[in-house]
Amino acid sequence: MFLLDKLSSPVPGTIAMRPGEELDVQRIRNWLIQQDGKQSYAHLQIYQFPSGASNLTYLLQNDDWFAVLRRPPFGPLPPKAHDMVREFEFLRALHPHFPLAPQPYWLEHSGEVLGVPFYVMEFRKGVTIDRKFPVDWPTHEEIGQQLSKSLVDALVDLHSIDASDESLAHFGHPQGFLERQVKGWIERYERAKTDDYSDASALMDWLSHSLPASESFTMIHNDYKLNNLLVSYNDGLIRVTGIVDWEMATIGDPLLDLAVALSYWVDADDPIEMQQWLPTVTTQKGFFSRQQLIEAYAKKSGRNVANLPYYQIFSYFKLAVILQQIYARYKKGATRDERFRSFGAAVAFLIQHAAHLAKQAG
Repeated sequence: MFLLDKLSSPVPGTIAMRPGEELDVQRIRNWLIQQDGKQSYAHLQIYQFPSGASNLTYLLQNDDWFAVLRRPPFGPLPPKAHDMVREFEFLRALHPHFPLAPQPYWLEHSGEVLGVPFYVMEFRKGVTIDRKFPVDWPTHEEIGQQLSKSLVDALVDLHSIDASDESLAHFGHPQGFLERQVKGWIERYERAKTDDYSDASALMDWLSHSLPASESFTMIHNDYKLNNLLVSYNDGLIRVTGIVDWEMATIGDPLLDLAVALSYWVDADDPIEMQQWLPTVTTQKGFFSRQQLIEAYAKKSGRNVANLPYYQIFSYFKLAVILQQIYARYKKGATRDERFRSFGAAVAFLIQHAAHLAKQAG
C-alpha cells in the first residue's frame, strides 16, 4: 500500500511549512491514527512542497513511511475551485486504469480537522523539472530529448484510456465541453479582475465566437505540463514515475491538454518577455520545439491537430486567468506568498500575447 523505500528526511525539494500555511501536526496525527490504526505516527513530521501556486501540497513523514497531503489554499476561494473531494474521487477511479496517477488513501471531507476538506495519497519518488535540472543530473542534449518524448508519450497514454468505462464516465460531460470551458474561464476572469487590460475584451470576444468543433473526447488532465510530471534519471534513461495536480481533470477535448502543455513550453527563440514570465528548462538545447511536440503528438496519437492554434490561444488566456485569481488573492491579503507580487504583470503579458495570436489567426 505504501512506498516503504527508506529515504533521507526531508525529501529533496521540500521545505519547512511556510508562515501562514502551517498545518497542525497533532490534529493530522490523530486523524491519521483514525484512518489507519496500524501505527502511532509518534514521529510524524510535515514539510511543504514549495512549487505550485494553487492547491497546497505537503509531505508527511513518519520514520520510513511517506505520504502526500493536498488541501486548498488559504483565504476565500473561487466557486467550484479547489474541490478536494472530487480530486480524491477522480484519482481513486483513474489510478487502476492509469498507474502514473498516484493512489489516493484517505479523504477528510467535513472540514473538521483543518477547516477545509483535504486528502492523503501515496508518495512517489521523482523530481519535477521546472527552471533547472537537479544539480546531480547531467545536462547533455539527450536529456532534453528524452523529457520531451516522455511528456508526449504519457499524454498519449492518458488520452488512450477508455473514458466510457463505468468507473470514469461520470467525471465529465463531453458535449459542449469546449464552449463551457471558454465561458467558464471568461467568467472567472471577470470575477477575479483587479486591473484593466486593453486587449482583454477583444480577446474574450474572439474566443467566444471562434470556437472549433471538438473531434474527440478522452480523459484529460486539464493542467498538463512538464513540471506536473515526476521523473527519475538512472543509467542515462528518463522515466516518468508519476503525474500530479489532478484538480481540473475531466473528460474533455484532448487537444486542450496538448495546448496547455504548449502554453508552458517556451522555445529558445521566443520573446524575452515569454522567457521571463515562464522560465523553464525547455529553452535549453535538446528539447523539442513546440512544433516538434505537436508533430510527435499527432504522429503517436493519430489525431488531427489542424485546429490546435485556437486551443493554444485559449490556453494562454486560461493561464492568465489562473495567475489573475492568485494575484487577486495576494492583493486582498489572503496570501502572503511574495512569489505572487509580480503576477499582475505576467497576466498583462499573457493577455497581450494571446490577443496578438488571435489577430494573426483572423
